[in-house]
Amino acid sequence: MDKLIAGKTISVTEEGFLTDFSQWDKSIADAIAAENNITITPRHWEVLDYIQNEYKNEVPLSIRKIGKSGVVDIKEFYQLFPMAPLKTATKIAGIPKPVSCI
Repeated sequence: MDKLIAGKTISVTEEGFLTDFSQWDKSIADAIAAENNITITPRHWEVLDYIQNEYKNEVPLSIRKIGKSGVVDIKEFYQLFPMAPLKTATKIAGIPKPVSCI
């Protein structure tokens, strides 16, 4: 399905995950973050960059893996993305919903 995000028509799943990573840019991330009541800070960008790099390297993501990444610990990850952190962070990062998310 298509959704208007940051003034652009973007293909998303029913849950709002982008279906085409090439459509993602920082304005899309800011808009999705705002929908989730998050204002992206430089610390958020560090985590989002890590998540995108792992996706590009085809590494499966889980909260535990992110917590052990050295980029962010689990406590801070929950502080940055309070509601369903992995699901929210991957949605903002423009990548598909991780298999580990219910």
